Amino acid sequence: MALNDKLMEDLKTAMKAHDKVGLNVIRSLKSALTNAKIQAGHDLSADEEIAVLSTQLKQRKESLDEFTKGNRQDLADETQQEIKIVQRYLPQPLSEQEVSDIVDAAITKTGATSAKQFGLVMKAVMPQVKGKADGAVVSRLVKAKLN
Repeated sequence: MALNDKLMEDLKTAMKAHDKVGLNVIRSLKSALTNAKIQAGHDLSADEEIAVLSTQLKQRKESLDEFTKGNRQDLADETQQEIKIVQRYLPQPLSEQEVSDIVDAAITKTGATSAKQFGLVMKAVMPQVKGKADGAVVSRLVKAKLN
């Protein structure tokens, strides 16, 4: 099922259930995807859709951090619910071990031996884990393995 169709189906379900948080998140996702489609000038590929959803997830995680720092537990709880909803539409995330294996393969493939070649390894790893792993986790693993 196409992502847009799934979002429409879930939007209807959220409306019937009077789920305000779910409704707001799904509308936000649909809007972000529509805006990205207009900017691109063509229908989005699956990878482009995942990139948009990943951006939405990242924004909510950053908001969660800010709400937690500001002692706004009410907003933090709502944002946590939003994060769970966005994650439903993203592919299953890779485990840290799986990411570590991909990093090892990229280091071997690129022949990187020092931290100076960090960018080269990241360039090889990121297309493989796009939308499936957090960039901060990948960065931390690459740094650890190159040092």
